[in-house]
Amino acid sequence: MKLDHSQPLEYSTGQNSLNIFGFWIFLGAEIMLFATLFTTYFTLEHRTGNGPTGAEIFEITPVLIETILLLTSSFVIGLGIHAMRLGKKKAMISFFSITLVLGLGFLGFEIFEFVHYVHIGAGLQTSAFTASLLTTLGTHGAHVTFGLFWGLSIILQVKKRGLTPETANKSFIFSLYWHFLDVVWIFIFSFIYLKGMM
Repeated sequence: MKLDHSQPLEYSTGQNSLNIFGFWIFLGAEIMLFATLFTTYFTLEHRTGNGPTGAEIFEITPVLIETILLLTSSFVIGLGIHAMRLGKKKAMISFFSITLVLGLGFLGFEIFEFVHYVHIGAGLQTSAFTASLLTTLGTHGAHVTFGLFWGLSIILQVKKRGLTPETANKSFIFSLYWHFLDVVWIFIFSFIYLKGMM
């Protein structure tokens, strides 16, 4: 395996570059998935039937906490990738671990929010609005849950094998995934919650 030392470790082999390119294509498919969910939501957001509206169920405090947790986690994973490029394995593992703890905190708030919605009568079967809302939020939450397990496996691999072209490539691809989840959340925060509170 020939290494290109002019490139960062995650891009240092031809296979690594292809892996990253392939993951960008995968993210394109994920964008289409969330675009479909957003389109469905915007089509159905006023179809509340006898159920509550967004303005009646959305609360700014938990949503702000979720947003701060996820934005911070995205910043921290960036520090992790920077540490990885400097060859600082312990710092990288620490930053990735903090990212996952923040992600777990986000998920905890999201689960609490789901339970709260169902408790106040805004479940999946209440109206087209609540069904599309919970489906969109649930799909994002499922992606975060998958990300937590994926991130944990990356940390374990780096601990066991060290910083190699292969582990660096996997770590960088995971960071792209995590940043993507953050961007999707910004759209959810802005166009579902903030718009729905008005």
